[in-house]
Amino acid sequence: MIQNRWFQIGPADQIAAIGWISLRLGPSGSGSCSDTQLETAEGKDTVVTKYRSMLFSVLFLGLTGFSHLSADEPKSVAKINGSGPGWVSLGKADFAKVNSADDTWSFKGDEIHCTGKPVSVMRTQKQYTNFELVCEWRHMKDAGNSGIFVWTIPSSLESLKGPGLPHGIEVQVLDLGYKDAFEQGGKRKADWFTCHGDVFPVGAAKMKPFAPVAPNGLRSFPSKELTRDTGEWNHYYVRAINGEVRLWVNGEEVSGGTACSPSTGYLCLESEGSPIEFRGLKLRELP
Repeated sequence: MIQNRWFQIGPADQIAAIGWISLRLGPSGSGSCSDTQLETAEGKDTVVTKYRSMLFSVLFLGLTGFSHLSADEPKSVAKINGSGPGWVSLGKADFAKVNSADDTWSFKGDEIHCTGKPVSVMRTQKQYTNFELVCEWRHMKDAGNSGIFVWTIPSSLESLKGPGLPHGIEVQVLDLGYKDAFEQGGKRKADWFTCHGDVFPVGAAKMKPFAPVAPNGLRSFPSKELTRDTGEWNHYYVRAINGEVRLWVNGEEVSGGTACSPSTGYLCLESEGSPIEFRGLKLRELP
């Protein structure tokens, strides 16, 4: 977070500002509109000077904010609720059925309800590259399992003819009781995952995880345990830019990875055996 006497700019807004400037300024910095288009009663020179000063001031703030994109920087806090320019709510019209049953997913206002059966996904109508995502979620039963695929490989979706999950970069959505249920079920020790927001590649996808890293070297483990219990709403903010994904859980950055492949794809919500609810799902595309 960058502060001065007059305003605050958060990391997501810095990225959006830089992207906007890159669209407005050509390779030579001349801009996408001519100086003559900026003439007003104040006079051409005055307005152009103000215009350029504003752009380069925002550019400076944005560039200093790029420190948040480095894997070596401290984790940051982001209170992002999906309000402001560019944010759009995702509802029924924005999703397409893949391999779920007709009644697996239902939309009620800004809430999305999932029965958990069968194991499946639904995808967005379009693919995304650079974007921010916010949502809240809560598991309705102990030991629930779900996830959000931020970049899903299209061919892996096409091959899903029955129950199953695609390949892509997944942001884990687990209930706190899942770990105990996993170990009590006679499976191996649950030291290769957490219930607090792992980020990892699935199938043919690849990713270099941020520390701390799971013992198998594939997952980015969360730096803090912030997930709330069964029936309580949890807040996720996901930022996916240029092959890098970062996750904030309940307001604090905890995990992520870089060098993601794919770095473009469908956004998918996952049904994996237990009822879950999402609400306030919003997305903002970035340059």
